[in-house]
Amino acid sequence: MTLAIALLLLAIALLGAPLFAVIAASAMLGFYREELDLSIMAIEFYRLAEMPILLAIPLFTFAGYLLSESRAPLRLVRVTQALLGWMHGGLAIVALSACALFTAFTGASGVTIVALGALLYPALMKAGYKENFSLGLITTSGSLGLLFAPSLPLILYGIIVQQLGVGKPLSIDELFLAGILPGLLMLTLLSAWSIWSSKVRHTQPFDWGEAKAALREAIWELPLPLIVLGGIYSGYFAVSEAAAVTVIYVLLIEIFIYREIPLRQLPRIVRESMVMVGAILVILGVSLASTNYLIDAQIPSQLFDFISANISDKYTFLILLNIFLLLLGTMLDIFSALVLMVPLLLPVAIGYGIDPVHLGIIFLANMQIGYFTPPVGMNLFIASFRFNRPVSQLYRSTLPFFFLLFGCVLIITYWPGLSLWLPGR
Repeated sequence: MTLAIALLLLAIALLGAPLFAVIAASAMLGFYREELDLSIMAIEFYRLAEMPILLAIPLFTFAGYLLSESRAPLRLVRVTQALLGWMHGGLAIVALSACALFTAFTGASGVTIVALGALLYPALMKAGYKENFSLGLITTSGSLGLLFAPSLPLILYGIIVQQLGVGKPLSIDELFLAGILPGLLMLTLLSAWSIWSSKVRHTQPFDWGEAKAALREAIWELPLPLIVLGGIYSGYFAVSEAAAVTVIYVLLIEIFIYREIPLRQLPRIVRESMVMVGAILVILGVSLASTNYLIDAQIPSQLFDFISANISDKYTFLILLNIFLLLLGTMLDIFSALVLMVPLLLPVAIGYGIDPVHLGIIFLANMQIGYFTPPVGMNLFIASFRFNRPVSQLYRSTLPFFFLLFGCVLIITYWPGLSLWLPGR
């Protein structure tokens, strides 16, 4: 009977049923079989309203959409080009840095490819970079930044873990700190590869005038990371308060100072950003109910017993976990993957002595690569459509970057201190 229900749910998912409907159906069937009142579903949704940190998700999402609708991407590229363009391989480093910063605020790698790719890809080609290198760099860079604050996946992972109440408690602040060094490792390694592999010897000389002009043009947007991180770690803001300050600041500068977003466009931007937030919250709500059932049915402990009976070594478990997460990242968007798999994986990982913060960084680092892992990584198809190139060409162009970042994932996985040193865990 259980197998038949599982196959039925899988079938309706494959036929195109919304993910939240599949998760809700599985939870309701589980509660029904256990003869529990289905009002539990409504109660779990109500729990969302009791999470102050949850306010950060719609606020940071709205701020990211505002930035993507303005000319902020142009200013970001100009600043990084003015400061780094004089280096050998400097334009490639500009692309990596700009995309990472932009993705950290927008939380959507597809938006990064669409918004910045139109600027950076022609610039790379004009500067003499090879086509495959340029395509691979932009497609890969689209998912960089997920480990940097105020990344929405970091916040969502923290919320899920806090609701599970399993293992050593964590805070969103700790996750923000934990992602800094692994994220910088990825950026540094890709930058080194870009410098080494680049055949472009022509670089623009450093121009103080252009640097000053670029900094002056972006003077209002440059403080954003300082406002978010400085406010949080100085103790002035909680994460949700930092999100509110960020939205107000971005609204003021983009609408009233730069005047790049007309007031009449604001309702459309609000609607588009909140559609995304609504999808996340609906999936999160039904997933909390599903998680409640899984815990009551002791499924995570059964899963751990099964895995530990076959895998006694922590390090073997970690490599299998990486492979699983990498495949998962090619099939599911990062938000769905988080709400579906963290409740199952966290108790198992804790059983192997893995810190929840370390698990979160491993999880997101793999999801980051999954976005451009063949054959169905989402960024491959977005870049193929955006640059009008066959997907097979994108497969070839991203392979060197894939292997470099997978090496970073292995370092992150087997060197816990890289993630845990700054949070002091």
